[in-house]
Amino acid sequence: MWSRREEVDYALQRRNTLQALKRPQRVLDGSDVCDADPLLMRAALHHGEESGVACPICSHARLVNLNYVFGDQLGQFSGRIKSTAELDAMQSEYGEFTVRVVEVCVDCGWNHMIASYLLGDGVKRRPPRRQKTVEDIYG
Repeated sequence: MWSRREEVDYALQRRNTLQALKRPQRVLDGSDVCDADPLLMRAALHHGEESGVACPICSHARLVNLNYVFGDQLGQFSGRIKSTAELDAMQSEYGEFTVRVVEVCVDCGWNHMIASYLLGDGVKRRPPRRQKTVEDIYG
């Protein structure tokens, strides 16, 4: 992605959480870190992209990444999950938006935000006109 900037990597927080599980005094237990919301689990099952990394908790290879997009210029589409291919197309359509990458294990429920970055071509645009959704039509 050519317009990727202001990247924040959360690897240190992830590592700190995993090390807290292994400490003798155990501040955390498995239920504290494997607490994915049911909606997040459903999104991971249907929209997740394989990460190729094994889960640090249960060692299963079903760890997936979800790309959430946020921004004023996205309008009602802010907060949605997008694939990497869709992000490539979006960086030319919008001036600036934030992408937050969350890794989720669909077996045990481990989830952690692993990265956050900005995409976009830098040209200020108005948000798209609001389109009717199913909720608008059927109440």
